[in-house]
Amino acid sequence: MFADRTNWNLSANRLSQALAAARASRKPLLDLTVSNPTECGFTYNEQSILRALTNPAALRYEPDPRGMRAARAAVAVYYAERSKHVPLDDIFINTSTSEAYSFTFQLLCNPGDEVLIPAPGYPLFDFLADLHDVKLVRYALLYDHGWQIDFHALQNAITARSRAIVVVNPNNPTGHYIKKPELQQLNEICAARGLALIADEVFLDFPLESSTPLSLVRNEGTLTFTTSGVSKICGLPQMKASWLVISGPAKLKSEAISRLEVIADTYLSMNAPVQLALPALLTERQELQRQLLSRVKGNLAELDRQIVPQHACSRLEMEGGWYSVIRLPATIDDEEFALRLLQTNRVHVHPGHFYDFAARNHIVLSLITPKEKFADGVAQLISEASGG
Repeated sequence: MFADRTNWNLSANRLSQALAAARASRKPLLDLTVSNPTECGFTYNEQSILRALTNPAALRYEPDPRGMRAARAAVAVYYAERSKHVPLDDIFINTSTSEAYSFTFQLLCNPGDEVLIPAPGYPLFDFLADLHDVKLVRYALLYDHGWQIDFHALQNAITARSRAIVVVNPNNPTGHYIKKPELQQLNEICAARGLALIADEVFLDFPLESSTPLSLVRNEGTLTFTTSGVSKICGLPQMKASWLVISGPAKLKSEAISRLEVIADTYLSMNAPVQLALPALLTERQELQRQLLSRVKGNLAELDRQIVPQHACSRLEMEGGWYSVIRLPATIDDEEFALRLLQTNRVHVHPGHFYDFAARNHIVLSLITPKEKFADGVAQLISEASGG
């Protein structure tokens, strides 16, 4: 009765079962994986956000495949503040970055075609690819006092069925940004092999340093699809508002936009109240980002304070985003460690193999965890890794 594309193994793994049991006991739990900013104690301008959702214009139905002009103009202003000129006609408003990926997969891929994604990386891609009959092919990211693309592995992974390369900027969970030399190589590879770039920039606004990171939103070297949204930029995942910006060689871009317009017109999924609220939501982002970056930097400093004096585990370098990767001793299996930490110490972390780390001795922590819980959880984590 059911399609093969949804024939997933939906049974809970051991860590999920242990987490459900820990929560059911109602005893205190230190969750170092929390990624929902609305649950992390940040302060929002509630009146401004709620007022923006009561625009009377939402009572009129004026469908536009690209999204309302006011919403697209707000996105253009967002990029103009980063010194990037983005024409309104190059912008499509979506309900989520998942929908933006869906549109690009439908645009670029026939059933069985391939999209290259980074490893380590976020596990959501597997489900999106399955739903569109797309095959994912991993290309490696290498770590040597910082992260970089393994271009030899990337080139070897490309086949006649490859259609696009996904770059996450900064990557989740490794937290490294694309650099100009890497973008140049990516453009050369894509131009030579007829591939598109899909750039996920949801964490772009959260660099640890003050310098402005490179964005691919106006990349002209190859057909490029750049996505972002208010889930991370404004800390408002419940608003379900994102966008897709198309750039690249004029002829390819024009055809891509024409085809995307038909796809978007078929769904017309974005609701009017949130589109009309988007200018206000993006205006409110500055204060939330200040709070969030302060939390990230504070937790990172606390992590370093605890981790530097000992030798059992180490923190990998990161440049931005909300996550930190911890390398455990090579003899420790990440899933076994996460399970033991949860059952013994009631501290929840993610094992690195969830994110396709090749070596199974990494764990991933959320840096937006409330600071007291974070400090306590890290102390217990280090004690457990040290055999204490």
